[in-house]
Amino acid sequence: MARTATWKRPGSPIGKKGPRKANPSYKRRSRQPWSTADVKMLRQLAKGNTPTGVMSIKLQRPIAAIRSKAQREGISLKPVNRSPYNRRATKARATKRR
Repeated sequence: MARTATWKRPGSPIGKKGPRKANPSYKRRSRQPWSTADVKMLRQLAKGNTPTGVMSIKLQRPIAAIRSKAQREGISLKPVNRSPYNRRATKARATKRR
């Protein structure tokens, strides 16, 4: 028995919140190989502390693909201009010290 071309796997309705986007802008180049220009742009965006969601739109790839490629290339996606453990001096602390 041959299946018709319109057959689709029935998905579980559990956990679905709504219909998926028909043409999401961040998945246009999914499953395509990374070029050297793409990797160079990824390095440039990571150096500029660009959020991963914005990177996915600019590179037109899923967020998971960007994270995995950055890990394979040794590119850190952590923002370098943020203090660890929330040690920034707030206005309340700054006035107490004076």
